[in-house]
Amino acid sequence: MDQRGLRVARAAVTADVDHGTAELIGDPDRPQGWTLLLDGTAQSHVDLDDPTHLEFEYVRRLAHVADLAAPATAPLRALHLGGGAWTLARYVAATRPGSPQRVVELDAGLVDLVASRLPADGTGIEVTVGDARAALATVAPGSVDLLVLDVFAGARTPAHLTSVEFVRAAAALLAEGGCYAANVADGGTLAFARAQVAAASAVFPDVAVLAVPQLITGRRFGNLVLVASMSPLPVAELARRTAGDPFPARVLAGSELRRFAHGATVPVDGSTTPSPLPPPGFFGRPPA
Repeated sequence: MDQRGLRVARAAVTADVDHGTAELIGDPDRPQGWTLLLDGTAQSHVDLDDPTHLEFEYVRRLAHVADLAAPATAPLRALHLGGGAWTLARYVAATRPGSPQRVVELDAGLVDLVASRLPADGTGIEVTVGDARAALATVAPGSVDLLVLDVFAGARTPAHLTSVEFVRAAAALLAEGGCYAANVADGGTLAFARAQVAAASAVFPDVAVLAVPQLITGRRFGNLVLVASMSPLPVAELARRTAGDPFPARVLAGSELRRFAHGATVPVDGSTTPSPLPPPGFFGRPPA
């Protein structure tokens, strides 16, 4: 704050990267907090002083999944498809020291920007430049405890990451008890989200969705977190933790989730679409 008590944002850093224009906007409330935008769409928030601070609600829900993916503080073998500013990977490194983690990001220029301006030295995070789906072929089957899909081209998840074949390839990498988690953006009738639940349910025996009630009922656009595993999910504990968030969420599972996805067609390669465009300004610049 300045001498009058007003919130003042720090100067932005702007750079042309491989797939657009990236901006780092200083958080006026956190001295080492930064929001990453790509072509005006907010992608990540990072606090270099406190990587356990998670500004975006959907990232908080992904963190709940990570917290329950293994005993507390135990190392977690994590594969993050979609880099952004490596927010969740930084959180796992802070809460589970020694976790072997790999982040896959398509934009080499963005990787260079994040590495230079928001360094994660000493965290053990390995960053690979490449396509998320192609990267699956480079990972040993059964070697991942947590696989997170959080890929956006602009404000949309690319179509080739939304098919049942993609989910099946991701599932093959999971170790026993491993967990698949995806950030799904949708609104209105939630047709895209329902199709993603159908794809996951065709591969995994246990699937759940975490989202705020207004989103589940179609009254707003936003992020749902889809979670799936070959083993029983900790639904009750996920529900308890998400209910205690600043913006409380619900967990849909079992028969309730089956009703949610009723009538949805399983998306297959060749017929998939990207996630829907958000309303104008929905993922835009943070307030100064």
